[in-house]
Amino acid sequence: MTDTVSTIRKRQHPGRGRGKSRSHPKGRQIDPAAQDELRAMLGDRPRDRDLLIEHLHLIQDSQGCLPSAHLVALASEMNLPMAEIFEVASFYAHFDIVRDDETRPPDVTIRVCDSLTCEMMGAKALLKSLGDKYAGSVRVVPAPCMGRCDNAPVAEVGHNHVVNATADNIDAVVTARNFHPAAPAYRNFDAYCADGGYALLRACLKGQRNVEDVLATMDDSTLRGMGGAGFPTGRKWQFVRAGAKPRYLTVNGDEGEPGTFKDRHYLETDPHRFLEGMLIAAWAVEADRSYIYLRDEYPQIRELLLVELPKLTAAGLAPEGFIELRRGAGAYICGEESAMIESIEGKRGLPRHRPPYVAQVGLFGRPTLVNNIETLFWVRDILEKGPGWFADHGRNGGKGMRSFSVSGRVAQPGVKLAPAGITVRELIDEYCGGMAEGHAFKAYLPGGASGGILPAAKGDLPLEFGKLESEGCFVGSHAVVILSDKDNMGDVARNLMRFFEDESCGQCTPCRVGTEKAVALMNDPKWDAGLLNEVGRAMADASICGLGQAAANPLFSVLKHFPEEVI
Repeated sequence: MTDTVSTIRKRQHPGRGRGKSRSHPKGRQIDPAAQDELRAMLGDRPRDRDLLIEHLHLIQDSQGCLPSAHLVALASEMNLPMAEIFEVASFYAHFDIVRDDETRPPDVTIRVCDSLTCEMMGAKALLKSLGDKYAGSVRVVPAPCMGRCDNAPVAEVGHNHVVNATADNIDAVVTARNFHPAAPAYRNFDAYCADGGYALLRACLKGQRNVEDVLATMDDSTLRGMGGAGFPTGRKWQFVRAGAKPRYLTVNGDEGEPGTFKDRHYLETDPHRFLEGMLIAAWAVEADRSYIYLRDEYPQIRELLLVELPKLTAAGLAPEGFIELRRGAGAYICGEESAMIESIEGKRGLPRHRPPYVAQVGLFGRPTLVNNIETLFWVRDILEKGPGWFADHGRNGGKGMRSFSVSGRVAQPGVKLAPAGITVRELIDEYCGGMAEGHAFKAYLPGGASGGILPAAKGDLPLEFGKLESEGCFVGSHAVVILSDKDNMGDVARNLMRFFEDESCGQCTPCRVGTEKAVALMNDPKWDAGLLNEVGRAMADASICGLGQAAANPLFSVLKHFPEEVI
């Protein structure tokens, strides 16, 4: 048991001993300059395995890419195989790996959103004009939804998001070299506390609130998970609390579903209401640590959180190091809770097989509570005002309130707080100022890209969990995209399927191959309905996670409700 690895190898290969060493070391050699630069970047940060993605961001931000020499140095610094570094770095869209013989990308990158609402508002033409204008001097690339669909089209210049984007206002940003994210006007810690903020959390921490009463109140409120699955929040807290210690809390801030931007809205305006809800949830389940996983498309929110989070520790509301802010890197799949957990652990965002569920075996193999931003945003109000304050809202059998991200052909897009169960016609007329001028209501997406498509004739169905499944649709994260008589339904479905093709993690064959084949078939002027239905059914029945299982929903919807436009 005391033999070293080198001793064992000498026994197996007796010819390899003293005097038999290689004339040249095996494998990639570390560039001393790159190693020095890397160590300066990392400073005294831990080299823990789960921080790999954070360290890759440091390199990308500093160098504008991920040079091979720096990746080799990182592998050495973290004591990881180079293959592991490469497979993680190559998985995420916001990392640019540059090999030794390759040219680095231009200093400036313009990403133009090509998701559905942006495409409806002219993103294709904008992408082409920018590509022609900047050919070679600035990198111009298409990108998936940036969570600003209410101001489409959207482009990101460096880290500066340009809304209602045109070639002219983008050029103004490039000329001014204004690549920094714009700071939102949010309510900071002092302003939040002045309005009674954190009094409830302090009462919990002092034992003035009973955990069982809090759990019962959350259960009675009918609050559901607002990330898309709609699982009852109080019940989820109880499940995790019943697990063995240590336990963790993770916040899913990766709202990458095309058409969804409600979490961004709440974080940009009142972030401490969400943070108080998060800390109360952590207290209720007795979590040992909390992790906020924030999508990389929200750099302005990351900056405000880096300012505000230390104030919680200074005020005695959270222990030092209790809250960790983790940065996504451009992967829609990480909105799936187990893929997000894999990413927090510094790995590729591949969904896990279930069971076991993350409430039992989650982050680092421990029981883990996963809630999204909006779910935690409502915790304080529910506990202060009582469960009825939330549950007594609703229409058409729905219970509670819902934050609808409304975009597309309406006069007033944006986040609309409305009763659960409201119909899309009511939502358009009462909250969105009606349809946009010159547009007639034709169809709608009730739940983002994966929620399917319904015709205007189905516009009186309640937008609520469990109410649309009989139509092959669901509300999911309540991202409602309104389509008009100016929109071709074949084009709509093709856009959504291209998104799923690009964002498939590639782990399972039905999704990886199915989305690719579906896009190819949908590019034909006339669709082969039988073959497309077969491909879609295979994806729905055999894919590992919700991405592949729901990818064909728009396809099925168009074939069912608008066959005359594609067959």
